[in-house]
Amino acid sequence: MAEMLKIKLSVANRVYPLTIPPSQEEGLRKAAKKIDAMIKQFEQSYSVRDKQDVLAMCALQFASQVEQKTLDREYVNEHVEEKLNTLNQMLELHLSS
Repeated sequence: MAEMLKIKLSVANRVYPLTIPPSQEEGLRKAAKKIDAMIKQFEQSYSVRDKQDVLAMCALQFASQVEQKTLDREYVNEHVEEKLNTLNQMLELHLSS
């Protein structure tokens, strides 16, 4: 079994103890910092004081970013596939001549 790491992360002024693979530590720490920065931004920009509301807004923001990246990736994949099909047709036409 792989070695696990015990860490404590602070999010929204609460400490969460976690046991994780060492490879996940950096990503989790960066995510916690981004969440805290986003909380601060929402509290300053929108005068939101309820932590639950702020955390819900953070969750929505992160989820929408993930969904947008998925949509963007699908568009790029479709575009690349179209270009490859066109190139393949051109090659077949040239090779059959």
